[in-house]
Formats: sequence, structure tokens, C-alpha cells
Amino acid sequence: MSKYDKFFALAKEAGLEQVELFISESHSLQISLFHGEVDEYKDNNGYSIMARGILNGKCGSANADVWNKEKAAWLVNEIVNNAKVIENDDPIFIFKGSDKYHKVNTFNKELELVSIDQKMKELYTLEKALKEIDPRIVEVAGTEYSQTSEKVTLMNSNGLNLVQKSNYFTFVAQCVAKQGEQTKSGYDFFLDNDFSKFNAQEFAKKIVKITVDQLGGEPCETNKYKAILHPDVVTSLLKAYIGHADAEEVQKHSSLFIDKVGKKIASSKVTIEDKPLTKNVFARWFDDEGVATSNKPIVKNGKLQTYLYNLTTAAKDGVETTGNGFGGGSKRGIGSAFLSLKPGKKSLDELFEMVGNGVYITDVSGLHAGLNPQSGNFSLQSTGFMIENGKKGKPLDLITVGGNLLDIFKDVLEVGNDVTVSPSGVSAESVLIKKIAVSGK
Repeated sequence: MSKYDKFFALAKEAGLEQVELFISESHSLQISLFHGEVDEYKDNNGYSIMARGILNGKCGSANADVWNKEKAAWLVNEIVNNAKVIENDDPIFIFKGSDKYHKVNTFNKELELVSIDQKMKELYTLEKALKEIDPRIVEVAGTEYSQTSEKVTLMNSNGLNLVQKSNYFTFVAQCVAKQGEQTKSGYDFFLDNDFSKFNAQEFAKKIVKITVDQLGGEPCETNKYKAILHPDVVTSLLKAYIGHADAEEVQKHSSLFIDKVGKKIASSKVTIEDKPLTKNVFARWFDDEGVATSNKPIVKNGKLQTYLYNLTTAAKDGVETTGNGFGGGSKRGIGSAFLSLKPGKKSLDELFEMVGNGVYITDVSGLHAGLNPQSGNFSLQSTGFMIENGKKGKPLDLITVGGNLLDIFKDVLEVGNDVTVSPSGVSAESVLIKKIAVSGK
């Protein structure tokens, strides 16, 4: 017997036609250092449960962070009360299950065996290396280790019972460099679930280089430049871009991809895939509605292949769900577990040679305020480097880049091979684009 049987029995007594539980159980560890001392140490267990149920065709939901028999009765009561006041007529489903699931193991038992002493040793090694690599580093603003283990369970009154366990760790560090009167900060992260892959010395060298390379930056002349966008910049733009493939946004007429399926929307160099079955820390073999996920192209050689659907939006369009029901409450949202821009064959140095003279944009900020979702126009504060005679040149500071989201992906001339995976679950590379407007001096 399951400890959740009481909930299903009470739901049936209350007249709920179908019910579902989505349960997340987690353990998290966080350790941070500052000037050689432990600045923060947190070791927490987390639990959350979201219950959904259908009453007279309406779906109610309720959330809790503990479980007991009293909580089971409370959840049922809340679902009933919530369903009675729902006015939305969108179709709602408690899923019966997919014909086949392709399970992906995302839990590394070895990670759970790594001692606290070993984690602390790597943190101290990292902080020490950051201080010693370059004399221009005047401050190590912080080093942090975090680790999360999570178990997700979805069960419902149709007999579906799905469980996925995952775990991962991250190292994050930030330092400050000074040259003359100018100071710059830089940071980076390392994310994986195989602790043996982490090398504190190499990670420190990378962060120091990111930081000191910014010193001496100044604005360039205002102009339109041939440009290379760093993978971090591509990641930010890619997430905003693929947000327009959300079927709900299309149905609300707030997407830039309306009536674009099967049509060319980007350069033929651009292939963007939803890859939830990739064996990494982001893998999900079922979505939050219990639908089996699959790897699939969203944009292939510049052509839009599909919108991303959950059960509700798929029913409204008369199509099958794509297994992208993630997040949300009584009505699930739409998202991607792992988004991937297909890499090209050229290295970053080869891309520099192709540009000749232009700009290399390494960071953008203010995307939420600086991007108009209705038009795709953006204006973002940026930093980067000049590209001079096919090489990375002097650093750039106090510049703004502007353009249009659709045009950026149409203007891609080449995609690099420098695959970079972000903690937001996006894999991207440097891209070479025809031009970007830069405001400087």
C-alpha cells in the first residue's frame, strides 16, 4: 500500500472524477567560502506536492509542503473548492499514460558518496588558485559548492505511477581584477553529476582569464558590425526566440511564429532541437503531465518544424502533445527540459578569421526589459571585444547592441563547435552573424 492511498480514496468519496499527485522530494547542500572561512553552510531536505482533480469538467489544484492523513483530506477539499470557481473552459486532462517510455538514468550514486571533506578541499583549492594565478586579481568575491538530489513522482487515479531520480552539483566562483583605476569582475560555473570531472586549478584559470581579459575596455565607434555572439549570449537570445514556439502563445496570438510551421524562419545553418532524452543532468523521460518525452527538432535547417504542446493546447489544435507540459498549476505550462542549438564544425578561431574585422559580443544584460516580445526588437547593454584582422582584439565596454530577434537567427552565417551548456538547460555555441548595431562613442 502507498501512503498516498488515503488521498485517492477521499477524492473518490468527494466525487472527483480523476485526480493526480505530482511529488517532489529533494536534498540540497550549499557551502560557500569567503576569505578562507566558511561563509554559509546549508543542508536541507525539501518536499512539495501538487494535487490536481477534475470535478464536473473543471480542474482544481492545491499544494502542500508536508504529508499526513489530515493533509490528504485538506488537499481534496481545496481541489473541490477550487474547481467550483474555475471559469476557464479549456480542456483539462489527467493522463492515462504513453504507450512507451524511454527511461534515462540521471542519478549518479557515486556523487552521493563524495565526502564533505573532499568538497571542502576543492573549495579551498579553488579559492587559493584564484588569488595566485594573476597579480591583477585583488579580490575573490566568493566560492560556492552546491549539490541537489531530487526524486520526482507522478501518480494518478488512472493507475499511472512514474518516478525519476536525478542529482547534480555546481561550483561557482567570482573574482575581481584591477588595473589602474579600472576594476572588473568575472565569474563562471561548473555543473555536472560526476565529481571526478572537476579540476579546481583549470576552473580557476578560466575564471581569472574571463576577468582580466576585460581590463582596459572602452566603447567602440557606433556602427553596424559583422559579429560573433558568445554561447552565453546565444543562450539568452535562443530562450527568448524558442518561447515563440509555445503553442499557448500561438493560440493567444502573441507569438512571432504564427502560421510559420513548415516555413523558413531562420538561416539554413540553424537547427534547434528539444532533447530531453540526452543523458545529462537535465534529462526528463516524462513531462509534468506524465507524457513520454522525445528528442525532436523545433527548427531544422532554418524551417520551423513544430510548436511545443502540452495536453490542453494539443487538444485545442487537434494534434498530439509533444510532451512539453512543464510547470504551472491546475493547467500545466509549456517548456523544454533541454534545448540544443546544433553545433557546426568551425572553431572560434576559425570564426574570427571569417569575420576579419568586427565585434565579439560576450555578454548582454537587461534582456527582460530590453526585449520587446511583440516585435522582437531589442536593445541591450553589452561587453565584448573587437575582432581585428581575424583575431580577438581589445576589450569593449559601455556599449549597447540592438537588433531584432528574428533577424538575428536569419542572419546566422556559421555556428561554431564550442558547445557550452548553461545551468538553465540550454546547449549553445558561438554564432557568426551578418551584422549587429552597436552604440558606443
